Amino acid sequence: MQHVFSRDRKGNILAGFYEENSHRVVDAPECLLEDRKSQAIILTVKNLLKSFKITVYNETSGFGLLRHVLVRRGFATGEILVVLVVTSPVFPSKNNFVRALRKEHPEITSVVLNLNDRDTTMVLGERNITLYGPGFIRDRLAGCTFRISPNSFYQVNPVQTEKLYNTALEFAGLTGKETVIDAYCGIGTIGLCAAKKAEKVIGVELNADAVKDAAQNARENRIDNARFYQGDASDFLNDMAERGEKADVVFLDPPRSGSTEKFLSSAVTLSPSRIVYVSCNPETLARDLKQLVSSGYRVQKIQPVDMFPFAGHLEAVVLLVSV
Repeated sequence: MQHVFSRDRKGNILAGFYEENSHRVVDAPECLLEDRKSQAIILTVKNLLKSFKITVYNETSGFGLLRHVLVRRGFATGEILVVLVVTSPVFPSKNNFVRALRKEHPEITSVVLNLNDRDTTMVLGERNITLYGPGFIRDRLAGCTFRISPNSFYQVNPVQTEKLYNTALEFAGLTGKETVIDAYCGIGTIGLCAAKKAEKVIGVELNADAVKDAAQNARENRIDNARFYQGDASDFLNDMAERGEKADVVFLDPPRSGSTEKFLSSAVTLSPSRIVYVSCNPETLARDLKQLVSSGYRVQKIQPVDMFPFAGHLEAVVLLVSV
């Protein structure tokens, strides 16, 4: 759960969302789609700002300290990570602020400052400073434990995520003999679940923090047939093809912008018999499927998964087979 902080014309602090197609912040103290505990934590942060004399960021002037608050809660473990996205590492009375926050919410297990001092629409910066706890949380999903850092991607609906990943694994039809590529692997969720049923899993991801988490997750789950690499997925797969390596199954779970023509071309060079595409955007999915079909694959199954109830948004799992 992530809220942007701002002020209205009267100087009142706002914590909520951008109005559609704008950067006007709509205050959202309550939302039926959000986790109630996370809502309460963000409201507490909002109420503490005045007493600690912490300013909120103004996008027009570029002044102010607090930009966003991100809360991540482990569904199975109950661990809670609070990320304060700020423009400067100098946070007034930071230790007292953390104590005051945890006095109201003692279940918080980590508090992190994330430094984002750039003129950007991106929420998170690259530098994290841990104020309390280990600086990450753990959660359990599909029989595995996953370490989740502030910058690492993790699905927001764990109940439906298990159904999503189980569908993807079912479509892959793994027998224990396959070499599997997990592209856009994030913290290794799909890849580590697949490793239990495959001979070898190779994960590739651009986000360095996520790759560290994925490698740590493999060690903590005692999975020794999965390796994770940081880098551009297209270049990585092309290098594999140049070395004459093949893959039996390719999983890809790209962002809403979908995959790229370059990546899809590189995936095909590995001659996988099955491609399992997990998509959160039907428009980019249709575009990418068109390229894969023109490259010698046939869409055999499509299964929508309702990851965001009442939000008018679906994910989909697609099985493509080589023809």
